[in-house]
Amino acid sequence: MPKALFVDPAVTRRATTLAFPAIPVHAYARPFAEERAARGDAALVDVLRHMMLVREFEAMLASFKATGAYAGIQYAYKGPAHLSIGQEGAAVGAALALEPVDHVFGNHRSHGEFIAKGLSAIARLPAADLVGVMEGWKGGALLRTVETNLGGANETALAESFLLFGLLAEIFMRSNGFNGGMGGSMHAFFPPFGAYPNNAIVGASAGIATGAALARKLIGGGGITMATAGDGSTGCGPVWEAMNFAAMAQYRTLWDVEPKGGLPVLFFFNNNFYAMGGQTIGETMGWDRLSRIAAAVNVDALHAETVDGTNPLAVADAVARKRALLLAGEGPALLDVECYRISGHSTTDANAYRTKEEIEAWSAVDPILRFGGELVGAGVLTDDAVATMKADVAETIARITAAAVDPAIAPIVDVAADPVLIGRTMFSDVERPVPAEPVPTLSDPAANARIRQNAKKSRTGLGPAGEKLSAMRAITLRDGLFEAILHHMLNDRRLIAYGEECREWGGAFGVYRGLSDILPHDRLFNSPISEAAIVATAVGYALEGGRALVELMYGDFIGRAGDEIFNQMAKWQSMSAGELRMPVVLRCSVGSKYGAQHSQDWTALIAHIPGLKVFYPATPYDAKGLMATALSGDDPVVFFESQRLYDTPEFFHDGGVPADYYRVPAGVPDVKRTGDDLTILTIGPSLYPALEAAKELEESHGLTTEVIDARCLVPFDYEPLLASVRRTGRLVLVTEASERGSFPMTVAANVTRFAFSDLKAPPRVIGSPNWIVPGADMESTYFPQAHDIVDVVMGEFFSWRRANRRGVRTWDDLALARKGL
Repeated sequence: MPKALFVDPAVTRRATTLAFPAIPVHAYARPFAEERAARGDAALVDVLRHMMLVREFEAMLASFKATGAYAGIQYAYKGPAHLSIGQEGAAVGAALALEPVDHVFGNHRSHGEFIAKGLSAIARLPAADLVGVMEGWKGGALLRTVETNLGGANETALAESFLLFGLLAEIFMRSNGFNGGMGGSMHAFFPPFGAYPNNAIVGASAGIATGAALARKLIGGGGITMATAGDGSTGCGPVWEAMNFAAMAQYRTLWDVEPKGGLPVLFFFNNNFYAMGGQTIGETMGWDRLSRIAAAVNVDALHAETVDGTNPLAVADAVARKRALLLAGEGPALLDVECYRISGHSTTDANAYRTKEEIEAWSAVDPILRFGGELVGAGVLTDDAVATMKADVAETIARITAAAVDPAIAPIVDVAADPVLIGRTMFSDVERPVPAEPVPTLSDPAANARIRQNAKKSRTGLGPAGEKLSAMRAITLRDGLFEAILHHMLNDRRLIAYGEECREWGGAFGVYRGLSDILPHDRLFNSPISEAAIVATAVGYALEGGRALVELMYGDFIGRAGDEIFNQMAKWQSMSAGELRMPVVLRCSVGSKYGAQHSQDWTALIAHIPGLKVFYPATPYDAKGLMATALSGDDPVVFFESQRLYDTPEFFHDGGVPADYYRVPAGVPDVKRTGDDLTILTIGPSLYPALEAAKELEESHGLTTEVIDARCLVPFDYEPLLASVRRTGRLVLVTEASERGSFPMTVAANVTRFAFSDLKAPPRVIGSPNWIVPGADMESTYFPQAHDIVDVVMGEFFSWRRANRRGVRTWDDLALARKGL
């Protein structure tokens, strides 16, 4: 779309062929003597010891799962244990080439990456920095525990105990684990050492690490990000989306950010040849070498290589070379690290899908045995020294384990004593002031055509004589959103906005129109049509200290980013016990006229997911104020917008939409019309037919209706609604979502519970039928109309009064339910 990029038919239609770069496979051939001279004996010995620590740590977990005991320590471990026994060379080799500033995002099988990255950081950080890290983590409480119960001969030894105990206490879900026991085995992290969240969802770290790399490019901080995944993840669409997002050409062609080029992210695939029990080569994938997939992403084939993962030095060599490329702006990069999972997929894996002979063949090239033998053969160590090291490592893990299973040292999370303990981790409820320093712009905002046009508009939708003004003459909901977003974009350098058609197009529905003249491409850009990547990268960007405003265009596309919204955006604050923050605002428009796949209200689906705030304004005043609130908070917000309301002016707030910046508090319903005979609670655009119905009820039947606009679904303050119901005794709840499972159904149940004695009739939900949304010509028979509301009110609440039904909702709800409708 950018006019700067000319699509020339003379070039694109020219006959030619495509050539692909050669992809090296097991090219490492550096003599061991050279490695020894370059790294030194101490570093090589540490490589072996680190692999042993990873192996023994996981052997301990395996022993607990299999026998309930380890080294004489009895413990019933109930959690998961996805082990990487046999893959230690890959984890330790990668960490050997990384600096503390580099961040590794793991997967469900990432105890090894976590431990290796932590040990590598400990080995590189000065003693004073190590002490500072440990003192700074949760006020030094964990450090005091480790000092008292485990000790250490020096800062390095103390830090290693701190790392291993913090991880194991987390795996055992103890309160002084790194995540406060909220993450467990598959979600552990410790940012100060560069060990960023592991992830239980296959391939999910690809998009998150890509977003983290985007933050490195735009915010700074140096270093690279590494996304670890297994070979099975190459069958996941979000992984492909992430690789493409990381390699977008606009970083070179349109962005004025140095260094130009793709994002500094390394896609590191632990290729153990199996995705659970499915064999990737020859069965579930089409590739013969995983690295081949990189040729589909960009002309550099992601600088891909296949590397021997049983050799930590080969892995370190490859990671070091890719890291240099990434720091020079030549990213992204991909490594296919071939290793072997000697252990099963999990502790219940019976290995029915592979032979004993295959496991024995790979055991012969076990990275620990192989590297230990190489050190002995070169005279770096003796056999006795290797045996002593192994015994010392076992003793270390036994000491750590004994402490981690002791409730006096690692207290159990006591939910009984504090029943809402987990609930308090869901949201930070922090609102931050907008930064005071204006950001660089492409042009003077005061000269912007849209801003100048808006300055001429009435701030209210009512003219001098009380007449309703058109969208051409008054500030609309679209304009309200624009003004709030513009204010934050002009003052918060860390805020970026992106999605499909967000730039020159002005956003699919014009909210961003004019912003492309003001903001450079690195602040506002078009993303690929990759909903999973849009949300996942926003999550990663936020985890690294950024703030993201992203758009899915249609709420129906939530399904294309389901995991990223439900399992990533929603959960990291809680799974980190509040250590991490998720300042992401996800805009989703609710459509009309486009039928079954583009006109669905999925607010209930989002409200059902713990950890997400859900806003749905229906007026320009509320839209501007709630968007400002969303962009000021540290919590993830899904911000719904009705396409039918974008051109709606402000008719409710005195003085209309203020030109100045303001915020509307989240979760407070707003009374849009007062009354004494009936209460109507509305969600989103249903406000307007409810107001029409209220007018008709008063004019034709003498009934006064209080209409309350929910504005937010999560959070939701019930008190204004309950106060109204105490007075009126009757409640109708109106939504454009399908009635079954809708948010008003939840509200109706709660009002029945909390205001039972005040109700004169059961609350009644009026939503859309439980079938597909029809096309434009039939929408008025699907979405609740004013006459539908009047029909229900008069037919069910005031049935003794004569009233003619006008709607088509004459069906029997009980009969429909029997048919699944």
